[in-house]
Amino acid sequence: MPRSISISDAEWDVMRVLWDAPGPITAGDVVDALRQNPRTTKTYLNRLLKKGAVAFEARGKVYWYSPNVTRDECVRTETRSFLARVFGGDPAALLVHFVRDAKLSPADLEHLRKLLKQKEKDGR
Repeated sequence: MPRSISISDAEWDVMRVLWDAPGPITAGDVVDALRQNPRTTKTYLNRLLKKGAVAFEARGKVYWYSPNVTRDECVRTETRSFLARVFGGDPAALLVHFVRDAKLSPADLEHLRKLLKQKEKDGR
């Protein structure tokens, strides 16, 4: 079962760098990618470590960081939180809102139709 770890907006920026990296990276790599103060980046990395979202490996004096949760796990947690806060937990209300307000291409609409048909077929 996916873990439920809530991360702040600034922590999302750090996690995106880690998720997009081909493997473990240093705090310096994260600083370079985000172009922010090294202390700030290290603070975010430490918060993420405490939450269990990030793991590290010490190689000599250098720490190498990697994500300990998937992007999908974090998206799922954020989606549930947003759905509960903004739409009272009603997924249909959320979908109706987005479909009404979004600019969707014919391909997007076809994709949505297929998803809805599959959902109906699955009975969920």
